[in-house]
Amino acid sequence: MTTSYHHYLTRSWKHVIPDLNCYETMKNIAQMIFDFDIVGLQEADIGSLRTGFINQAGLLAKLCNFPHWHQQVTRRFGNIAQQSNALLSRVQPNYIRTYRLPGLIPGRGAILAHFGNPNNPLIVIIMHLALGRRSRIQQLALISKLIYRYPYVVVMGDLNCQPNSPELSALLRETGLKLSAVKTATYPSWRPKRHIDHILVSPSLEVTQTYTLEYAISDHLPVAAEIMIPVEIGLWDNQPSNLGITNTPISDSKFFKPQL
Repeated sequence: MTTSYHHYLTRSWKHVIPDLNCYETMKNIAQMIFDFDIVGLQEADIGSLRTGFINQAGLLAKLCNFPHWHQQVTRRFGNIAQQSNALLSRVQPNYIRTYRLPGLIPGRGAILAHFGNPNNPLIVIIMHLALGRRSRIQQLALISKLIYRYPYVVVMGDLNCQPNSPELSALLRETGLKLSAVKTATYPSWRPKRHIDHILVSPSLEVTQTYTLEYAISDHLPVAAEIMIPVEIGLWDNQPSNLGITNTPISDSKFFKPQL
């Protein structure tokens, strides 16, 4: 587990050399996300040298019995490292599309999935935004165009900006989304100071519970929400459903053993 900023340097070998604790760490993540219905991952390696050629999202889907999962490769560094966003779901999506997000430096993306009634779907977006504000403004402008007309939307990810940032405030204003998760700092995980990992929801969705998961799996803490899904979306036998959703960064694909 990382406990200091200097570990970015002293443990940087984990970017290129497989960590013997990798599989155990994935098992610990699997225990954390097992009870959720939809999981978003950022910076999950698709299977390269640094993970011992293990596809992290695929392994988590297998360990947790998620029947549906989808991956978007965002950055490739040959066979050394290959990063991705990923969606794990117990509910079958009826439509998935991936987007490359604009920015000065390539490598940011978003996964958009439709669930339930095709004419009145639940939209779930998983994304990882840039470090620079100018790029984030462009990226959130694209997201706004994709979702503004839908009444039931969940957006989650490492947004690299705090709740009161101008770019996030603009997204909330233009789309009507609201912050669902408690305003708790998520980064750095060993001494959280910044709230940059978010779950946003449409006001038409009732959020029954939100919380930050105290698992220092990476340098970000995961955030989670439980959301009531209206009958008209039709996920489960036309009954209102409580959907558990979590956003879990596997940040920089480093492998930190959490304290359990």
